[in-house]
Amino acid sequence: MSVEVSVVIPTFRRLDVLPEVLDALERQVDAPSFEIVVVDDGSADGTAAYLNRRRFRVPVRILQQSNQGPAAARNHGVEVAEGTWVAFLGDDTVPSPGWLAAHRRAHRERGDGEELAVIGYTGWHRRVPLTPFLKYINEYGLQFGYALIEDSDSVPFNFFYTSNLSLHRSRLLAEPFDTRFPYPAYEDIECGYRLMEKRGGRLLYRADAITAHDHPTTIDRFMKRQEKAGYCGVVFALLHPELSGWVGVGSDGPPPIPEAPRQRRLETLARVLQNLPVPAPRLWETVLRYHYIRGLHRGWHERARRQPKGDSP
Repeated sequence: MSVEVSVVIPTFRRLDVLPEVLDALERQVDAPSFEIVVVDDGSADGTAAYLNRRRFRVPVRILQQSNQGPAAARNHGVEVAEGTWVAFLGDDTVPSPGWLAAHRRAHRERGDGEELAVIGYTGWHRRVPLTPFLKYINEYGLQFGYALIEDSDSVPFNFFYTSNLSLHRSRLLAEPFDTRFPYPAYEDIECGYRLMEKRGGRLLYRADAITAHDHPTTIDRFMKRQEKAGYCGVVFALLHPELSGWVGVGSDGPPPIPEAPRQRRLETLARVLQNLPVPAPRLWETVLRYHYIRGLHRGWHERARRQPKGDSP
């Protein structure tokens, strides 16, 4: 039986949430015909055994690969997908019952143009205690930033979030995810840049395509994430020098790393405040930017300074 949509889920050691994601997909309401493509990216937590013994109520493809990162896993899933459209989920983003119907409706209402891509809204799972810090990074900060979207029918490429995204499969076959990013950061945004800015794509936002993100974090975890994001920012800059300033890399490299003693004081304050009902966006921005710049410096040292002129990163 042919399917309209292939739902591709790269997964790596998330057996605590993945079953709920799959259960929610099997409970989709008014959904188009679809298949599930799960790409196990070298998990060692029993994911493969679980997937092989699970009984699915919708068509499914289970792929195994050595750990290569989410970009390679998504590419693998897209290659074997049979749907005209591909919808991406994270292995920790649980779709609402009308999630897939909302994505398909958004494409249909705009004439099913192959240039279209649609992102939905990913909020925190009900199990995650919502703090001002978590709300900030989701709505205004560095994880997503939905409150910053001004026009839902014309969204900038940097909102190309693969935790909740759909687009025509042919577009991804022509412009696959770049596997040279060593961490899960910027690899989806870079693909979005090529698709939206260089190949005439158009990104839409539909808030009724809802998923619930079950991946609680702390200021310390997010600092580590931002260091990796900074490193990948250098990879992005080397691929697209015209946007090097956008990711924070100047002609002579990254900006200076801020003063460490002051940073330690700010981090101590941020840890104290993060679970209190006290919004502190300027503090969070300052603390997290420090670690992003540190990542820029590491990436610049390891990638840019060793790269022969004209070579790829």
